[in-house]
Amino acid sequence: MRKLKEEVVQFLRNQGYVIVSTIDDKGFPHNACKGIVKINRNGTIYLLDLYKAETYENLKHNSHISITAADEHKFIGYCLKGRAKIIAEDKIKPELLRAWEDRIASRLTQRLLKNIREEKGHSRHPEILLPQPEYMIEMEVEEIIDLTPHQLK
Repeated sequence: MRKLKEEVVQFLRNQGYVIVSTIDDKGFPHNACKGIVKINRNGTIYLLDLYKAETYENLKHNSHISITAADEHKFIGYCLKGRAKIIAEDKIKPELLRAWEDRIASRLTQRLLKNIREEKGHSRHPEILLPQPEYMIEMEVEEIIDLTPHQLK
């Protein structure tokens, strides 16, 4: 497991979502948007998944996973590669569920504020319609790739 620098932790905490990549049974990548619920400097990342669909099926057969996030405005980003474990819904710690609910409330608040300022976005509030998580992904980071171009570092 790789320890994470504070700048990486803060960058990922500030993302509304990350792209989670898994590998299907034919060897093809599958990408999905997921929200980070908790991230530790020790290299453990927790993501809640709302559906037992392709990501879930892929992780049952292949624990390799990566998460990617980029900030176009700041021209920085990271890809973290590692292995994942599936945590059943009834084994999710209550504090992680509360953290997820807090993130959803924050996203909803940000969307409302942007709509009040008349910034274009989704006309409805899709966060309200999200179901409860069906399981949790616990990722242990093994490799960190800084996506910032070398000449900008």
